Amino acid sequence: MTNPSDPPALPPGTLRVIPLGGLGEVGRNMTVFEYEGKLLIVDCGVLFPEEHHPGVDLILPDFEPIRGRLHDIVGVVLTHGHEDHIGAVPYLLKLNRDIPLIGSGLTLALVEAKLKEHRIKPYTLTVREGQREQIGPFDLEFVAVNHSIPDALAVAIRTPAGTALATGDFKMDQLPLDGRITDLRSFARLGEEGVDLFLVDSTNADVPGFTPTERSIGPVLDQVIGRAPRRVVVASFSSHVHRVQQVLDAAAAHGRRVAFLGRSMVRNMTIAEDLGYLKVPDGVLIDYKKAKDLPDDRIVYMSTGSQGEPMAVLSRMANLDHAIEPGPGDTVILASSLIPGNENAVYRVIDGLTKLGATVVHKGNAKVHVSGHAAAGELLYCYNILRPRNVLPVHGEYRHLMANAKLAQDTGIAPERTIIAENGTVVDLRDGVASVVGQLDLGFVYVDGASVGEITDADLKDRRILGEEGFISVIVVVDASTGKVISGPEIHARGVAEDDSVFDEVVPKIMGALAEAAGNGVRDNHALSQVVRRTIGRWVAQKLRRRPMIVPLVIEA
Repeated sequence: MTNPSDPPALPPGTLRVIPLGGLGEVGRNMTVFEYEGKLLIVDCGVLFPEEHHPGVDLILPDFEPIRGRLHDIVGVVLTHGHEDHIGAVPYLLKLNRDIPLIGSGLTLALVEAKLKEHRIKPYTLTVREGQREQIGPFDLEFVAVNHSIPDALAVAIRTPAGTALATGDFKMDQLPLDGRITDLRSFARLGEEGVDLFLVDSTNADVPGFTPTERSIGPVLDQVIGRAPRRVVVASFSSHVHRVQQVLDAAAAHGRRVAFLGRSMVRNMTIAEDLGYLKVPDGVLIDYKKAKDLPDDRIVYMSTGSQGEPMAVLSRMANLDHAIEPGPGDTVILASSLIPGNENAVYRVIDGLTKLGATVVHKGNAKVHVSGHAAAGELLYCYNILRPRNVLPVHGEYRHLMANAKLAQDTGIAPERTIIAENGTVVDLRDGVASVVGQLDLGFVYVDGASVGEITDADLKDRRILGEEGFISVIVVVDASTGKVISGPEIHARGVAEDDSVFDEVVPKIMGALAEAAGNGVRDNHALSQVVRRTIGRWVAQKLRRRPMIVPLVIEA
């Protein structure tokens, strides 16, 4: 990580850009634009925890740089309705409920449903492609882009300091299911006008060629569902309206009913149907509770859990912790990509389902999913159409950002005009030149149950030690005046895979170390506890080859 350095005060006539999340990771997308003392935020998403985040529910962007400037925020533009772009909005609005949200109809409907659970009613401005809005000092133009959720928008941000274009997540599917393609004509027009800073999706920048069309998935789903002898379970993201549409159409074609599983799936698809983005064939949907009365070859369950999330429907099915227990003859389709970091969890679910006898169809053995992000060939087209003066790759891990910068340079953009940044990098745009002027020291904000930001990296380290190495407690009673041991040491272990009697060998060592400390006049409880910790810690490391959490308790009597 780059060493933190405070940026200078923002000079007049300069546009400042600070990514608070989404760089070096897939998720937590959030970028702050500042001009003349006012802030505009583009996206406010979450990152989902991995195995080294035990007990964590969500990871938020670090709001610290804007916490003291909440009343300077003129709006939050939400490019589309995926969790990694809208999931942190409730936590931002809890700091200031008056911040307006700007986005397309479906995007705002999804975020409003989420905010309702937090008892927040937001101020919203619904926009659509082709629309221009003056928000504070920012002149915004919204451009249609194609993604794996309907109604996605790029946003051009015009200021006297220059024009920035943020794509959000996008691809260039030329045969989209809803007929809404990425508006390259508007991209070309903006390019003619002059794009000074291009913030471009990097997620698939290291994938050569072009992302296949969504339309190519329909026939495969139709074939798999048509051939399935018993029940079918399809798992996807709960906001993937296009994929759900294809499942509904395939089910209808083969005389099957569809039941939605998972609270977010039911909520999002109800919204999509109400707004006309999801066309439900007559008589296809059935309530989950009634679905069990249907013959096995007449039902498709559309569920969440395609990323192996422990509490999602599919993981619970694999663990036989759900009313639907997969078995021989059942077909499970994972209609989604693998988010980096989730691979092990997903393969565990696949193995669990396979062990139960189900046939598991996934991206590795059938074409049941295509990405929602532009591959290298599409990005090259964008660079050549736009001819941006400066490029800031966003949305992706470091290798994705590097691959995207290389593509920009291949089209003739100078290396010094392609900025490889990280979360907290401060970029100033002035007179057509973007330059790095500082680096903020940002952290991870963990949501753990009802607590937000209370859990630290040190707490997570303790949890990992507890989970991987176990726990040892040592209780000793000493004489307050002499420091001599009156009772103990009493040693108990959990998760160390050894009987407590194995510690009989170390008891004399602890007694000896405490006696030596007492002889040196040590009476402080904390100091005596550290003596116990060091003594048993060294012994356990040498004898048992483990580094458990050790909790010594020295009691004076």
